[in-house]
Amino acid sequence: MKKSAFILFFILICLHVTTGYSQKKPFDYLDVFDLQYVSDPQISPDGNWIVYRRMGFDIMTDRAKGNLWMIRKDGSRHQKLTTREVSESSPRWSPNGDRIAFVSSTDEGSEIYMYWVSTGKFARISQLPASPSSLCWSPNGDQLAFSMNIPKKPPVLAKMPEKPKGAKWAESPRITDRVYHEADGRGYIEPGFNHLFVIPASGGSPRQLTEGDYQHRGTLSWSAGGDELFFSANRSENWEYDFRNSEIYSVNVQNGKIRQLTTRQGPDRGPAISPDGNTVAFSGYEDQVQAYQVSRLQLMDFNGENKRSISQNFDRDIDDYIWDSKGNGLYVMYDDKGNTKIGHMSPNGTLKQLVGDVGGTSIGRPYGGGSFSVSGNGTIAFTQTRPEYPAELAVYDSKKGTTTKITDLNGPLFDFRELGKVEEIWYKSSFDQRDLQGCVVYPPAYDPGKKYPFLVENHGGPISNYGDRFTAEIQLYAADGYIVFYPNARGSTSYGEEFGNLLYNNYPGQDYDDVMDGVNYCIAKGIAHEDQLFVTGGSAGGIMTAWIIGKNNRFEAAVVAKPVMNWISKTLVADNYFGYANSRYPGQPWENFEGYWKFSPLSLVGQVETPTMVLVGMDDLRTPPSEAKQLYHALKLRKIETVLVEIPGASHGIANKPSNLITKVAHTLAWLNKFRNSEEE
Repeated sequence: MKKSAFILFFILICLHVTTGYSQKKPFDYLDVFDLQYVSDPQISPDGNWIVYRRMGFDIMTDRAKGNLWMIRKDGSRHQKLTTREVSESSPRWSPNGDRIAFVSSTDEGSEIYMYWVSTGKFARISQLPASPSSLCWSPNGDQLAFSMNIPKKPPVLAKMPEKPKGAKWAESPRITDRVYHEADGRGYIEPGFNHLFVIPASGGSPRQLTEGDYQHRGTLSWSAGGDELFFSANRSENWEYDFRNSEIYSVNVQNGKIRQLTTRQGPDRGPAISPDGNTVAFSGYEDQVQAYQVSRLQLMDFNGENKRSISQNFDRDIDDYIWDSKGNGLYVMYDDKGNTKIGHMSPNGTLKQLVGDVGGTSIGRPYGGGSFSVSGNGTIAFTQTRPEYPAELAVYDSKKGTTTKITDLNGPLFDFRELGKVEEIWYKSSFDQRDLQGCVVYPPAYDPGKKYPFLVENHGGPISNYGDRFTAEIQLYAADGYIVFYPNARGSTSYGEEFGNLLYNNYPGQDYDDVMDGVNYCIAKGIAHEDQLFVTGGSAGGIMTAWIIGKNNRFEAAVVAKPVMNWISKTLVADNYFGYANSRYPGQPWENFEGYWKFSPLSLVGQVETPTMVLVGMDDLRTPPSEAKQLYHALKLRKIETVLVEIPGASHGIANKPSNLITKVAHTLAWLNKFRNSEEE
């Protein structure tokens, strides 16, 4: 062999070896356990330090875990806050930035801890009977306010005889007389009410501020003088049935006297006092009993007078907001067309967008979320996401107008993984010519010359949205060779109140057409093919999937996850059974039997020909397993190819446990792949 040929051969061998070792792998199941993400970033008053909760998954305990970390705004001096390896959450800076209060687990339950910035020392300052929430510093830093549950005895209907000594009788019955008595992911709710407390910041005994059989929880805000605490609650006599309503109140921290500041019908929540103490910001709306109403940002004087909406001309929800240090406006967070943003809104309603791509705390699917905080000089710390990574910590410099991502928690993983490319698409509704938005995720190493199976993934809610955010589930579908399409059909949020409310007494309705219009658009583009269509979705997405296969037989296979099949049965057995009448359909099920049945996917089950997997968590209280079984049993009776997958220990939020997320995706792919065309080109 000539020398030159040998050298060329050697180079090619080296290139092959190098490429083999450096080639990125697709995202895989066990990678889920390696994901980390940022939540609840809190920037110091001077804007120099950020404390945040660093979240990850424990492969041995199969659950999320979170510790507090600190980092300078330039990304330097990244360090763990304490030496404790337990759950830590809710970090809150003192007004002058010398301390950080936070909540942490102990062997006796969650307690309040204090961290001293100058020394790095920390200590427990409370001994509470229940877990605290909604920590909030007083203006002078001498007290902390919080909310905590106070138990109440359940009703007793019968006096049982005493059992003989040593006898092993059955457990006593569980008795409830409450409207809201169970919650998905939580199970049975022990009777009790949340009340407001204050505790010295140096530690000591907590002092209860509120009384009565009412729930007091959510965002708290102190008056400028520290003599009143503002909160949201429903303290009306009919509060259990008037569940959408809440008002803004204040309580005097010395004598417990309560003032009511709002009176309208509808939710008023999240009071935030301006720096000068003269104005109260809050969000909510006048309830028109619709499927969806936009939450407006409101202002009122300290005494409750001069109420006005400052976001009336901005057709997006505003639920998270922080006053700027001079009281000249508020920093606000909102969703717009599937992307979460932060802006500054003046008292006259003028909005200036500052940053986008907020979120990334929903690991499974690309839902909104995320959080932010603001320093005295206007520096913003927030959770940032893109399709390439879940929530990382980012900082917006108000003087430069620039955004910098200062953490790279997932770099060690994603530097060696090739993710599916996410592409935003817009298309027209065939029903009313509206512009509709969706995203297409391509398999890693996508080749336009090849033919790929096409999977529709319908989002839940339906009053919610998917966006250009990281999603472990959809990346796993793409890694298995599927082009995945997720649309924001009508009823989705972030497109305005009218668009979201199109499902009122019409669900499912033309949202079905919106999904199919997206499929047809992708077929016309050549990225989807009529003989390789698949469909899935969970919750409201499960409803849509069941509706789709009842309306047409175009799909090779379907996976219907945690669906509602029968609105009549679901409405009266779900944990939120009390919330459907008149906001989804007119009247209660027994008053509008035909209407509830008309929109039940079970009404179409006689037309289903698509091979269908039905999947549900066995502890699901939101769309109970009985709903999934109605579809499975009906298909079995009709001899349609079907299988039922019930996941033990899973509530409606199946992905809350990473192994359950993997179980869901693995079984979905196993089923779809049975019907996948083996002649892909």
